[in-house]
Amino acid sequence: MEPTADKAVDRAFEALSKAGMVAFGGVGFAGSTLPETAAFDVVVAEGPAARSRLERLLTNASPAGKVYAATALSRFDADAGRAAWRRLADDRGDVTIASGCMIDRRPLAEYANEQLGPS
Repeated sequence: MEPTADKAVDRAFEALSKAGMVAFGGVGFAGSTLPETAAFDVVVAEGPAARSRLERLLTNASPAGKVYAATALSRFDADAGRAAWRRLADDRGDVTIASGCMIDRRPLAEYANEQLGPS
């Protein structure tokens, strides 16, 4: 990987660690892409090579960053993704989720349990 690409990935992980909102598509009437969403796309493009850094985000990131990390892990390793969601199923933080023009704030544990589905 080129040094410039390495810096872009480093910046993406930094953005995810501080993410304030989760959105996997455009937000608002204009359908704007959040910086966090763009960072998520950069990290996902790294694939399994990003796994150890994603695992660290599960512990050290903002609640939104943790959601991005668990989602990214789920994209390339279903078992790692389920394990990540289980780790977050007791997290007491609140997460803000945006979908189009709708914004919802709720407990991360609730969101994680929804991702796990019925037990």
